[in-house]
Amino acid sequence: MKKFKRYCKTLKLHDDPDLIREYKKVHAMGAAWPEISQGMQEIGIIDMEIYIDGNQLFMIMDTVPEFDHEAAMAALATMPRQAEWEAYVSRFQRTSAEAAAADKWRLMERIYELEQQKESTPEQGYDKEC
Repeated sequence: MKKFKRYCKTLKLHDDPDLIREYKKVHAMGAAWPEISQGMQEIGIIDMEIYIDGNQLFMIMDTVPEFDHEAAMAALATMPRQAEWEAYVSRFQRTSAEAAAADKWRLMERIYELEQQKESTPEQGYDKEC
């Protein structure tokens, strides 16, 4: 069994169909800047998925078990091109161009799990095995 932590986050886009289409293009396979994906992997993010419903985004982020969300997000903000990426995608998001990823994406609280294992908080992440 492989152990990891899971974080779920949410963010709203501007309610503009053209901007939403463009945001999807920016995140299409191979379209994200390589420095962004590399930085995420360097801080311990194993996998990340983003889903959309209307203008509401939902992110599932799986990390190494020892992941410290606050420290990792602070480190991510210093990675090459990260500030430039955040400023670029902020035009689609209901946020400011100066906001870091940790300030834009809100952690979500898990209220149900089929195989409930132990209590945790959104900031601690939720321990998982697969």
